[in-house]
Amino acid sequence: QVQLVESGGGLVQAGGSLRLSCAASGRTFRRYAMGWFRKTPGKEREFVAAIASGGITYYADSVKGRFTISRDNAKNTVYLQMNSLKPEDTAVYYCAADSTYVPSGEYDYWGQGTQVTVSS
Repeated sequence: QVQLVESGGGLVQAGGSLRLSCAASGRTFRRYAMGWFRKTPGKEREFVAAIASGGITYYADSVKGRFTISRDNAKNTVYLQMNSLKPEDTAVYYCAADSTYVPSGEYDYWGQGTQVTVSS
């Protein structure tokens, strides 16, 4: 069982930056693939970025070059650095974990989400 808690969301102007954090419970964090997804009302959940246990990363085209996913296994934490934010990045961002690396696929564990709002 893995519990995930996101933090770092907030309100930022277009062009600004935010860093989201996701703290995971458990001793086997380093073995999990981690992902970030986002959802806005009326739309399907959207894949944002993923990182494998070994550090391989994968990004949605919409955030490539602007967002960076990273992990600190010593702190059981995964990060999403978001730069050059756009109003269309506004969403609830969710952290997810799975024992297998399927970047935009299904994940077993999910956090509660953190709101990111980008004003124009």
